[in-house]
Amino acid sequence: MARKLNTDLLLLGVTLALVGFGLVMVWSASSALAQERHGSPYYFLLKQVAWGSIGLVGLVLALRLDYKALRRPAVVYPMLIVSTLLLIVVLFLPSVNGTHRWIRLGALSFQPAELAKLSMVLFLAYHIERRADRITEWVTLFPALLLVSWFGVLILIQQDLGTAFCLVLTSGVMLFAAGVRLKQLAALAVPSLVVLCVAVWTVSWRIERIISFFNPWADPQGAGYHVIQSLIAVGTGGVTGVGLMEGRQKLFYLPYPYSDFVFAVIGEELGLLGALAVVIAFVVLLWRGLRASWGAPDEFGRFLAAGLTLGIVFQALINISVVLGLLPPKGIPLPFISAGGSSLVFALFGVGLVANVSQHGN
Repeated sequence: MARKLNTDLLLLGVTLALVGFGLVMVWSASSALAQERHGSPYYFLLKQVAWGSIGLVGLVLALRLDYKALRRPAVVYPMLIVSTLLLIVVLFLPSVNGTHRWIRLGALSFQPAELAKLSMVLFLAYHIERRADRITEWVTLFPALLLVSWFGVLILIQQDLGTAFCLVLTSGVMLFAAGVRLKQLAALAVPSLVVLCVAVWTVSWRIERIISFFNPWADPQGAGYHVIQSLIAVGTGGVTGVGLMEGRQKLFYLPYPYSDFVFAVIGEELGLLGALAVVIAFVVLLWRGLRASWGAPDEFGRFLAAGLTLGIVFQALINISVVLGLLPPKGIPLPFISAGGSSLVFALFGVGLVANVSQHGN
């Protein structure tokens, strides 16, 4: 019988350390730009503190509730419906930076794709538990594949290829861990690759990014600019970095140094040691999250913890890979560290749920 364990302090500790470190790096990376564009060096920092506070409240609430209450159809299906409606509504709102990703509420903004990722993990955990003995049957697998594809396409239409890829990847790993065969996952992978190719080759700037990924110096002032400036920042840092607040690339050279490319600022100012510390922190988070999953008293908790953990770690891996030039540029934040609202809130809420599952472990 499952027993109540103490809270996983290491999981919470490394999460809070990442959030605190993120505040420092957002301040370092954004102060000059914030002063230039908004008249105050604290503009992005104060927003990050506000969102972080909301996220910590969400973490505490997730930690205190019983995660088993989330396995009810009255919770799962309304979340899917709300996520779908928001993903559609955002397409008809004014674009921000040429994309339709955010719903603005005054000075705050909300990204429906973040709720969709949480809803997807919740549904898959619920679906896998109910159909665990028949998960390889097509009649069981089809609803999951259909929903993953539906959310992926809606997010892709928002011009958010990185988040769509992260959602599909997380879902695929969850289904594989549940026992789905690789040839069955190909039923999702093959059409997904077709959609991906169409999405890339029908948008000129995506084609330019793919070409510049292989040779960024062919267009250093255009499509290759992001990658080149990022690599310059990381390379300048060396082993120990140039010092906190002393970076130069963030000063109107590196695009979005406080969000998408904050890891490049870390590499420049804190060097290889600082970058490795961040990577190790996410490895520890992965370890504790999978540990919570392994010890969960039921299948729902097992796949809920695994899905939430993998979603965060995959996002971090994609962001870091983009910064290091291992993947084409994508607008996806580094969890807990990049400046951002809904991404930070949902990541902290997800960690709270993982810690909640660990409290009920065997």
